[in-house]
Amino acid sequence: QVPLVESGGGLVQAGGSLRLSCAASGMVFSIYTMGWYRQAPGKQRELVATITSNDNTNYADSVKGRFTISRDNARNTVYLQMDTLKPDDTAVYYCNAERVVPRAIHWGKGTLVTVSS
Repeated sequence: QVPLVESGGGLVQAGGSLRLSCAASGMVFSIYTMGWYRQAPGKQRELVATITSNDNTNYADSVKGRFTISRDNARNTVYLQMDTLKPDDTAVYYCNAERVVPRAIHWGKGTLVTVSS
């Protein structure tokens, strides 16, 4: 079974908002650094935002100030609040979970975000 399941993608107009959710299962969620990545058509996958187990966050410059990553350890869920969406935000967004010791990486299957102009 897939341990990470994204939801919340869809079609929105430029300037609108979406909130993506990633629900984790079969893992000790609280010890993982969680992240969101995206892959636009014809482009390579890129990091969007990460949040550590201590709630330290990091954002790609392209989304800083518009996107907010957060986590709810009680619900084993990480969120990506996306505001002021732009057409170039259009991509498949993937949830990622990583831990260092022992080393582990998990990926969700992705959720499509389409931003119309």
